[in-house]
Amino acid sequence: MGLIRKFATVASGTMASRVLGFTREMLMAAALGTGPVAGAFYAAFLFPNTFRRLFAEGAFNAAFVPLFAKEIEVNGMDGARRFSEEVFGVLFSVLVVLTLAMQLAMPVLVATIIAPGFAADPEKYDLTVALATIMFPYLMCMSLGAMMAGMLNSLRRYFAAAIAPVFLNIILIIVLAWAWWSGRDEMQIGYDLAWGVLASGLVQLAIVWIAVRKAGIRVGFKRPRLTPNVKRLLWLAAPAAITGGITQINTLIGTAIASGQDRAVPALAQADRFYQLPLGVVGIAVAIVLLPELARALRAGNDGEAANLQNRSVEFVLFLTLPAAAALLVIAEPIIRVLYERGAFTADDTTLVASILSIFALGLPAFVLIKAFTPGYFAREDTRTPMYFAGVSVAVNITLALTLFPSMGAPGIAVASAVAGWINALLLFAVLVKRGHWGRDAGLMKRAPLLVLSSALMGIALHFGMQLFAPWLGSQASLVEQLGALALLSLAGMALYFALAFITGGANLRSVLQSLKRRPGQATLPADDSAS
Repeated sequence: MGLIRKFATVASGTMASRVLGFTREMLMAAALGTGPVAGAFYAAFLFPNTFRRLFAEGAFNAAFVPLFAKEIEVNGMDGARRFSEEVFGVLFSVLVVLTLAMQLAMPVLVATIIAPGFAADPEKYDLTVALATIMFPYLMCMSLGAMMAGMLNSLRRYFAAAIAPVFLNIILIIVLAWAWWSGRDEMQIGYDLAWGVLASGLVQLAIVWIAVRKAGIRVGFKRPRLTPNVKRLLWLAAPAAITGGITQINTLIGTAIASGQDRAVPALAQADRFYQLPLGVVGIAVAIVLLPELARALRAGNDGEAANLQNRSVEFVLFLTLPAAAALLVIAEPIIRVLYERGAFTADDTTLVASILSIFALGLPAFVLIKAFTPGYFAREDTRTPMYFAGVSVAVNITLALTLFPSMGAPGIAVASAVAGWINALLLFAVLVKRGHWGRDAGLMKRAPLLVLSSALMGIALHFGMQLFAPWLGSQASLVEQLGALALLSLAGMALYFALAFITGGANLRSVLQSLKRRPGQATLPADDSAS
């Protein structure tokens, strides 16, 4: 399977999840707006979600995948199974202790870390504590699921792990539809959503567990022991957890700071949903596929293949992310108005969320490039260097957020996040180059500026197109007219961008088709002709 086809396999599941996520957010915005229940739910859900990124996705994609893949090559499937059981025993035991401790400490955690600004509102504070307590066991399900997803990715079985997150949104959409049909009030909807999150964690865990069994590996529980393999995993996973969850860490910090202002927390969460679409579909897909591929190339001593994988991945990232960033920057307001502005979500909410989304768009390429750069470290079992850069990013984010929030409000949080993201991405790239782990690539250097130019021209066209379609994009138009105008504007922008990218040479259609057809063991395309 070619590299781009692997990206597409993972991205298809992520795309389905993100599209359903938009549906979920539209229903939540109509039901809860940016009011206190929405603020409490988003703050409460962000906490277990942050731990999921720290201890599950980040740590296991960075540390577990290379070690598990090595076990397969050295000791076969039996060795891989023994290693997975050793890890499962330790992970399960740690998660049980962590979950119980967090449940007991939740009132203190909400008052000091999750949403300190809510402490002044007892009703909102109590609701946040209750919802966070219900949802925190979701972490346990997702952490165990992430381990099994890592096993599937190492075995090049990507789809089950990619499709499992879809069920979070399916379950929450069902909850919201039922709440609308039965006429439940906002407080009841908040509790319903929290229980829906927990149920989705159990469903997702079941999906990947079944997929692992079908792949021929049965993971049994063993008494937790710190074997040499487990110690090596923990040594790699600790810094990788911080690195892999850096975006989520910055989001958690921003949420804590924003909790001091009404409407800020849900507004940030609703804007976050939009830039998470390209980040998830492109960035996470690239990170999941690139890490095991890089690890295999490096273990085989094929540095040329490894360098080509990295350059083609960055090219692919830029090809899809730059136009997305330009579009979100230019047409953020009509996007938010058409998709969110109804029910409890007002025109003032549209203005606030759109301003945040425009700023997030400026940081989007950096957020996705981080996902493409970090496998270059993780595949070499270096998880500490990215951790140091993540620490710099967090320090920048905190400093800027605290500085800008008093004057700019929630948009100041977005500025801090975007700047921190770019600093992190540039540091990762600079050190890869300095160490000789990123070779000069003529194809990438030629095409990247052309992709920037094509995206900029598309953005200019969208600006004038937005003015042309203004009568059908405004709040006075019907929903059908708004959706039609937005869809037409978006499709025209996409068509223009792809035409410009291929005409200017920013993308090469022949190379894309060759990459889709390439099978393992075939020669990799030369750098000059590789796919975007």
